[in-house]
Amino acid sequence: MSRSTAAPGRWQFPGGSVEPPTGDEPLDERALRRHAAVELAEETGADTPAAALTRCLITYGDDGQVGVHYLAPPLPVSGLRDCFDNLAAAERAQGRDPEFDRIAFVGSPAELPGLEGPHVVYLEPVVRWTSRRVGS
Repeated sequence: MSRSTAAPGRWQFPGGSVEPPTGDEPLDERALRRHAAVELAEETGADTPAAALTRCLITYGDDGQVGVHYLAPPLPVSGLRDCFDNLAAAERAQGRDPEFDRIAFVGSPAELPGLEGPHVVYLEPVVRWTSRRVGS
């Protein structure tokens, strides 16, 4: 959950907007994957190499936004929680609020109603897609 992202107060995945590259650098799969790895580390503390991320789904918002979603390799929930807690503590020690104020782990769309508060429109389709692929 976040208070300071493009969708404040809603459950969402780590992510961010990608700015067009400058100079001769292409906006290609490699650049998108690299950006996704940076966002994952900045928002959860999980340091995952860009090459380990797999593009899993593209979503289209009613507002014209395109979401390119990546799947990280499985990690233990306890390890992810530790990464997040350490990141949040470090941010607070610097006098800053962490970008996400809490995290939750869901394995299927049936668990989404258990999240307290609203969520972004792409959350359910991505959770549905990943639960079918990862759970099979």
